[in-house]
Amino acid sequence: MATTRKVAASTQNQVVAALVFLYRVVLNQPFGFLGEIVRARRPRRRPTVMTRDDVRRMLDALVGVPHLAAHLMYGSGLRLMEAVTLRVKDVDFSAREIVVRGGKGGSDRLTMVSAVAAV
Repeated sequence: MATTRKVAASTQNQVVAALVFLYRVVLNQPFGFLGEIVRARRPRRRPTVMTRDDVRRMLDALVGVPHLAAHLMYGSGLRLMEAVTLRVKDVDFSAREIVVRGGKGGSDRLTMVSAVAAV
């Protein structure tokens, strides 16, 4: 599929998984030709990393609530929805801690307040 139809690697792997499920669970038959199927690999991409000067210029261009949210996300490692749903009572500036409630996976976690955001 990847060579003839130019489908994405995840699409090809999903088709293979569906065929294996069909044969093993639904038809209750061995899936004999699995060795002939080539699993597609996702291309590796390098992450884009901003320089410190780029980050400083971006943060300095923001004003008000977006400035505070961006500082908290960058310095404390908050995700976007965690920053948006953050409450005042979740931030303890004296202990320099933030309680993130219902974050990724629905679990709570504790993170630190960056020195710049604490000022």
